[in-house]
This record gives sequence, C-alpha cells and structure tokens, in this order.
Amino acid sequence: MTVIFPSPIFGPIHSRRLGVSLGINLMPGDGKICTFDCIYCECGFNADHRVKTPRPTREEIAQALENRLKEMQANGPKPDVLTFAGNGEPTAHPHFPEIIEDTLRLRNKYFPNAKVSVLSNSTFIARPAVFNALMKIDNNILKLDTVSEKYIRMVNRPTGKYDLQSIIEYLKAFKGHCIIQTMFMKGSINGVDVNNTSDEYVLPWLGAVKEIAPSMVMIYTIDRETPDQDLCKATHEELDHIVTLIEKEGIAASASY
Repeated sequence: MTVIFPSPIFGPIHSRRLGVSLGINLMPGDGKICTFDCIYCECGFNADHRVKTPRPTREEIAQALENRLKEMQANGPKPDVLTFAGNGEPTAHPHFPEIIEDTLRLRNKYFPNAKVSVLSNSTFIARPAVFNALMKIDNNILKLDTVSEKYIRMVNRPTGKYDLQSIIEYLKAFKGHCIIQTMFMKGSINGVDVNNTSDEYVLPWLGAVKEIAPSMVMIYTIDRETPDQDLCKATHEELDHIVTLIEKEGIAASASY
C-alpha cells in the first residue's frame, strides 16, 4: 500500500534508524513531488500521485510545528528527532533554508535535546543556501545508492538534470558533516536485474564513500510495499557483510533490515 504522508506535520513515528521521530513534510499532503522517481519509493511513482494543492508555506509549517511541539511538551512523547521527510524531496521547497532556521529555533525552545534530521536525495546540495542550511542541522542524511550512473537512471530515475560526479564532489565538501544513506535490494525491473548487493556495485560505491568520509553510513533495504512489485529485500547476511566492509575503512555504519 502506498504511503502519502499528512502535511506539514506527521507522527511522531518510531523510526528504524532515528527513534521517536516527529515528521516534517514540506510537500502537499495530497500527493508526491520529487526530483527522483525511485522504483522502490513507499510513496509510489510520481505520475500516480499528482498533487492538486500547493506546498505548505514557511509560516504554515512554523505554526503547525510549534503547535505540535507545545502539545508534545504537555502530553508526550518526547521526540528524539525532528525529521524532514514525507512526500518528496524536502530541499526542493523554495524556502527550505528559512524553514530550517525556524525549526532550529523551535527545537531549541521546546526540546533542546532533540536532533534535527533531513532525509534528502542530494539533488539540490549544489545550491549554496541548501548546502549551508544542511551544515546547520544535526543529521544531514544524504542518499547515494550507487556510483553507477546507469543504475541510478534505471532505479532512482532522476526527473531533471543529474550529474553523479558533481554530487559526489559536493558530498565530499561537507567534510564529514553528513550521513550517507544507501538502499540495497534485489529483484528486477522490466526483466533487468537491479541487485546492487554484489561486489560489482558495493566496491566502487565503498570507494566513493571513503572519499566522502561521512560521519556514518546508514544502509537499509525494502521495508514496505513498493510500487514496482518485482523487488525484494537484501538479506541480513548481505547487509551485515556490507557493514563490515564499511567499518574496516574506519567509518561507522548501521543496517536496517
């Protein structure tokens, strides 16, 4: 079943990777807007979920967030993290940098120990205002599923201009202030194998991760129903093997099965 998240605030939910997470969705609540159209996205394909309403405004987001934080302060639960996620790419919002400033201010006011996380597909990190905003948050979680441009075009399916090498250079420019997030999976699309757990994909990817030198790598596999039905989970053993390879390079790593 496809997941379309409420907007602009949803949850809190229990995240496999982050704990008690209050979600901040900068996209409309009636569909999906994303610069990727991943075959494994729990929100479905872009074409199947066209939006009819506008994105929430900066003011609407700040007000809704403050109302929810006040309520959680009074009644619980206490959030571990405020997470920008939802129906598409959060950094695509035209006021993303200002929304980050508002969120940090409200976090400091209500739950100063909570972390602020952004789950991004990395497509806008070349924009100076986006890059600078991501430098200010606690968990700058950026996607890099592979270093095969062919694989990215088949699986992540960028909707606009996409330059893999440029994105890797910008990931390196964070100088460790980023967490790399990678989806490992198996199966096929239109009869073409999309298993990226083999050395053919893992070793070149690991080489790029070493150059990026992130604070951590989070690897995961399919957890919910995907829009393309011929996909399946990577095994515990495959993910554990990849974690071991990352840790041998002196980089912290976690796997979500």
